[in-house]
Amino acid sequence: MTGSLVFDSWAIIAFFNNEPAADQVKLLLAESARRKNGWITSVNLGEVWYMLVRKRSRQLADQAIHEITQIGIGPIDIDWPMVLQAADFKSRHKISYADAFAAALAKQRDAELVTGDPEFRSLDPEISIHWL
Repeated sequence: MTGSLVFDSWAIIAFFNNEPAADQVKLLLAESARRKNGWITSVNLGEVWYMLVRKRSRQLADQAIHEITQIGIGPIDIDWPMVLQAADFKSRHKISYADAFAAALAKQRDAELVTGDPEFRSLDPEISIHWL
């Protein structure tokens, strides 16, 4: 890994659910934390939280969010330029609105988006993607 990384909720959920990509996500999280160049939007972090609550428990979701922020993957709050970029992506691509925010942050920070979500394939020419 040479540059900055933006983590999509897909990657973080894969990590906490110990899915096949979990080991790779763990390495990327550790390296990003060490270099202080890994981010996730507050929208995507909220998505992680509610998905973990639905499938597991509120306690696990709270613990997961605490763990992510403690290792230094900071939630980035949404500003108006990011809203506009996300809305632009959403208007032109078949992606969820939450995914559009991850893509917008990756574009804004000139970072690679870490994901395995196939919804992002159409954005491949516009942003750099680290496929899991």
